[in-house]
Amino acid sequence: MSGSETKAPIMSMAFVVTGNMLGAGILALPIQTGLSGLIPSLAGIVLMWILMLSTAFIIAGQKSLTESATADLPTFFQKELGTAGKWVAVVANLVILYGLLVAYISGAASVIESLFKQHVPESMLMLIFFFVATFLTLFGMNLMRKGNAMIMLVMWITFGILVVVCAENMDTGRLTFMDWHFLPASLPVVVTAFHFHNIIPTISRNMNHDLSAIRKAMFIGTFIGLIMNIIWVVVVIAGLPLEGTSQDTILAAFQENLPATVPLCHILHSPIFTTSALLFALLAMCAAYMANGTALSSFIRDMATTYMHTSNRTLSFVFTFLPPLIISMVYPHLFLKAINTVGGVGIDLIFGILPGALLIKYNRGKKRAYGYFIVACFAVVLFYELGQELGLLHISPNAEYWNARLSHP
Repeated sequence: MSGSETKAPIMSMAFVVTGNMLGAGILALPIQTGLSGLIPSLAGIVLMWILMLSTAFIIAGQKSLTESATADLPTFFQKELGTAGKWVAVVANLVILYGLLVAYISGAASVIESLFKQHVPESMLMLIFFFVATFLTLFGMNLMRKGNAMIMLVMWITFGILVVVCAENMDTGRLTFMDWHFLPASLPVVVTAFHFHNIIPTISRNMNHDLSAIRKAMFIGTFIGLIMNIIWVVVVIAGLPLEGTSQDTILAAFQENLPATVPLCHILHSPIFTTSALLFALLAMCAAYMANGTALSSFIRDMATTYMHTSNRTLSFVFTFLPPLIISMVYPHLFLKAINTVGGVGIDLIFGILPGALLIKYNRGKKRAYGYFIVACFAVVLFYELGQELGLLHISPNAEYWNARLSHP
C-alpha cells in the first residue's frame, strides 16, 4: 500500500482519537492541575501522555483483541492474565462508564446553571440534561454518527474562541506558582484527559490492522490532544486567580467541583465566551454521554445475559441510566470527584496497570523493565487516589500560602 493511500485514513483516525479525548477531562484539567502550578502541571501532563500512549500501543498490538469482532476486554484479560485479570477489568470498566455518566450529568448542570443570574435548582437542570441526553442515546445515535464531523468542527471552533478570549485576560505572574506536593493528586484527571483506549479495536479494524499506521494515527491524535491540553491549561492558569475573596478562582472551582469554563464566564463577562463555553461543554459532554451510555448499556446487557441469563432491554436500561442519575441527585457537585475516580481507579487499572502487566509477561530486557515502570507509575496514581477517597491521605493545595506570600513581599 502506498503512502498516498494510507495518509488519509491515518489522519482521519487521528482526528477520531483527538475527538474521543475531548470531553470532561479537558474541562477538569486546568482546575485540578492548576493547584500544582504550571511547571508541575506540564510535567505531569507530558508524563501521562507518554504512559497512556505507551499502553495504547500495547493494546493495539494484541491481535486477539483488535482483530476479533466479538472480543471484549474482560474476556481478553481473563485469557491473558487469568480470572483476576477478568474481574479487575469488569470492575474498572464499570467504574469508568458509571463515573463518566455521573461527571457529565453533574458537569452539564453546573455549566447551564452558570448562565442564570438567579438561582435555578441544580436538580432540575440535572433532570433536563439527563432526559435529553438519554433520549438521544436511545434514539439519536445514528444522527450523531452522521453529524460527528460537524460536531467535531463546532467543538474545535468553540475551543479556539475560548482560548483566544481567555488569553486576553492572562496574567503571566500567575504562571510562576509551583506546588509539587499536590501534583500526584492531580494525575487522575490527567489520565482521564488522555483516555481513548476503548476505541482501539475499532481503529484497528478501520485501518485493516496495519499496526504501523495505527500507531501513527494514535501518536498524531494524542499529540494534537496534548497540545490542546497544554494550551488550555496555560490560558486558564494565567486567566484565573489561584485564590482570593472571590468565588471565581481555581481553588474555589476545585472546592465546588466545577469545570473551568464556569468561573471564566463569571470573570470575563463576554457573551462570545459564554456562548462558546456553553456550546463546547455541552457538545463534549452530550456526545460523550451518548457514547459511554451506549457502551455501558451494551456491557450491562452482556453481563446480564452471561450471569443472570436474561436479555431484558428494560432491565439493562434501568441498570445503565438510573444509578448515575440517583448518585448525581443525592450527591451534587461531583464533577471533579467523579473524573478523579474514573481516571485514578478505572482507567488506571484497565488501561494502565493491566497493559503494563502484559508487557512484563511477554517481554524481557528493556521492554520488560519499561513494563515495570508503567505498572509502578500507575500504581502510584491508584495509591494516591484510593488513599484520598478512603480518607487515608489528605493532600491540600498551598494556594492560600502562595497568595499570602504575594501580598506581603
